[in-house]
Amino acid sequence: MYKALRLNIERKINLTNEEWKNIVEKAEFIKLKKNEFLQIQDSNNSYEGFILKGSFKTYILNDNGTESVIFFSFENEWMCDLESFYHQKLTTYNIKALEDSEILVISKTNKTLLFEQVPKLIQFHIIMVEKANVAIQQRLLDVLNKKSKQRYLEFVERYPNKIDKINNRNLSSYLGVSHEFLSKIKKSF
Repeated sequence: MYKALRLNIERKINLTNEEWKNIVEKAEFIKLKKNEFLQIQDSNNSYEGFILKGSFKTYILNDNGTESVIFFSFENEWMCDLESFYHQKLTTYNIKALEDSEILVISKTNKTLLFEQVPKLIQFHIIMVEKANVAIQQRLLDVLNKKSKQRYLEFVERYPNKIDKINNRNLSSYLGVSHEFLSKIKKSF
């Protein structure tokens, strides 16, 4: 059932069947319907998760009640509210299913136990954190240095099979543009 997770991990490190068994025992399988939350902003429940099926948006709800979408996450990708998970602080973000989804999650406590039981997972963890930091840095650079149209085109190029799963409201929030401006961008292609 968790074949995609094992393949993802084993791209970076090899696992014995016993090590894999330890991982499976610490992971929790969660099914979410479209628009259900994995995590709610300012709560105490933060997980590291691997998406088996579906897609999610990670966003904040601003003081004026508007959403600012920070990331989209899709099948075979990891997602996490890093500060909340690693420092056990209140969650910063809402994480919501964009469609019926299945995800494997692990708590901070279980991840710490896994590091003791399967020390080579620390190497995998370092690779994951490096990748997350690069993605965050690239997202920041894109927002600061690229025009909305260019960010849209790069998103479509990166996720050609996912663009139809994201409604205009979420995509315009992610790009930092109005719905009307997004419509103009889409019409120009």
